[in-house]
Amino acid sequence: MASELRNRQREQTRRTLLDESRRLFAAKGYAAVGLSEITAAAGVTKGALYHNFASKTELFRAVLQEVQDEVGERVAAVADARTEPWDQLVAGCEAFLTTCTDPEIQRIMLIDGPAVLGWREWRAMDEGASARHLHEALSGLVAAGVIAPQPIPPLTHLLSGAMNEAAMWLADTTEPNALADTISALRRLLDSVRSGSK
Repeated sequence: MASELRNRQREQTRRTLLDESRRLFAAKGYAAVGLSEITAAAGVTKGALYHNFASKTELFRAVLQEVQDEVGERVAAVADARTEPWDQLVAGCEAFLTTCTDPEIQRIMLIDGPAVLGWREWRAMDEGASARHLHEALSGLVAAGVIAPQPIPPLTHLLSGAMNEAAMWLADTTEPNALADTISALRRLLDSVRSGSK
């Protein structure tokens, strides 16, 4: 009973640390947030923080993982609302770009993520969170004859890379029609992939 209570308290402390650090990282950026600010906001000691996370970087990695998982869930929900596989792909890709215009997601996932963890680790996390779904969707479309038969990994990386780059551009640009223009360009790009099957 006592160990169950301790586990619940530890999980609650971890949850609070994740929520408060996410709020602070989104508002100020990783570099501007200190551990003492996080522990003060969470109402815990540094010892409690280190009991849950070995470092500020590990805490950020956990926050980033949550953000990437949430983005993946939002994209999947939009795609799953469509019945045709092609429409699912297009809607999912558009939802990814739209979701990535959220300032909190931009700051944590697109600006600080690659800077804090390095491109290779950030890319591996992205692959686990969303590129896997894209690979599955493209595989299904090739199997159904909607897209011409071709190796799926390079196509997945090309489309994923294009969307990540567009999302990063959207995070930096002040163009008033940036999202609408990017979605239009994405549709043309996807149509060219589809037309290759005809």
